[in-house]
Amino acid sequence: MNLIDIIGPVMIGPSSSHTAGAVRLGLLAASILGGQPVQAEINLHGSFAETYQGHGTDMALLAGLMGWTPDDERIPEAEKYAKEGGLTYSFKKIDLGNMAHPNTVLFKLTSASGSYCEIMGSSVGGGQVKVTEIDGFPVELTGRLPAILTVHIDTRGVIALVTSTLANAGVNIATMRLFRSNKGGMASMVIECDEAVPQEILNLIGALQQIESVRFIASVL
Repeated sequence: MNLIDIIGPVMIGPSSSHTAGAVRLGLLAASILGGQPVQAEINLHGSFAETYQGHGTDMALLAGLMGWTPDDERIPEAEKYAKEGGLTYSFKKIDLGNMAHPNTVLFKLTSASGSYCEIMGSSVGGGQVKVTEIDGFPVELTGRLPAILTVHIDTRGVIALVTSTLANAGVNIATMRLFRSNKGGMASMVIECDEAVPQEILNLIGALQQIESVRFIASVL
């Protein structure tokens, strides 16, 4: 447990879940995309969908996508800054079913380079967040630590190859989670690290035969 868990986040807005957590979801989504998006379809579920305007969740999500932190005084005017910055966005209400957390958002983001990513995540209380799906692959990502996300073929030896590459580079692994659709199919791996991973190490991992893609995700805490 850290200080944020005890006293809550420093933030602008009335609710840690609907504002601070929403900002961090936007920050994490932009980091997963690889930069600030130029187009954003923001789909809101549950409590987010019902109260997003009254609680400022819409402004908070936009603020995060633009790289702002939860204590940024510009958050109430995020819509104005988004339009001035060329961010095209829309908000929609969706129903993800009873199993989805009530404070869940599904981002559909496009970057200036044309890359596209879908990210599903939830604000789980106290300003803390959890991303549970990226481009259809199940993940578990909190943004507390810098992380590597791989999509790879589920075959023997992949984990050892990736972890040994990190060890040889002096990168310490804090946590690791594995997810797969079925044995021998496609899988994803989230590796949280104690420090940022240099691009040259990401390139080495990406060059491994079994790796389909690798991306670095910065901490948002």
